[in-house]
Amino acid sequence: MRVVSNTTPIISLAAIGHLNLLEKLFGNIVIAEAVYKEIKAKPSYGHQQIDAPFIQVQTIQGCLYKDFLLSQLDSGETETIILAKEISADFVLIDENLGYKVATTAGLSAIRTLSILLKAKEKGYIDRIKPLLDDMIAKGRWYSSAVYRSCLDRAGE
Repeated sequence: MRVVSNTTPIISLAAIGHLNLLEKLFGNIVIAEAVYKEIKAKPSYGHQQIDAPFIQVQTIQGCLYKDFLLSQLDSGETETIILAKEISADFVLIDENLGYKVATTAGLSAIRTLSILLKAKEKGYIDRIKPLLDDMIAKGRWYSSAVYRSCLDRAGE
């Protein structure tokens, strides 16, 4: 399975000590060079974990649409979408609304961090989502009350 991740899912899961869920669910994860640089640029969640053996950094080959995408998205999102298209990724992990929309419009199967948690619970890798979601929020992630409640409803919590 080929999976490309943007920055936010990595730092969100690293912040709550569950970056390993990506490996459990997807095996190896590929990230674009821009994503690696974003995470390494400042010591924060994911700064040290980004060098985990299951995370592979790859440079995008082409620049087709890069300038156009950069006019709409940041460099991490742009390179994530380009890389996912280049390697025919099965999934792209991306949270930001516009990046998610661009990815799905480009024909990619996009997954958000909350869906990763739901899949992890479904597979039995975690028992409950609420404590993890609350921990992510305490560490700086923001979700509307509707998204928060919807996630917990979908999880049966």
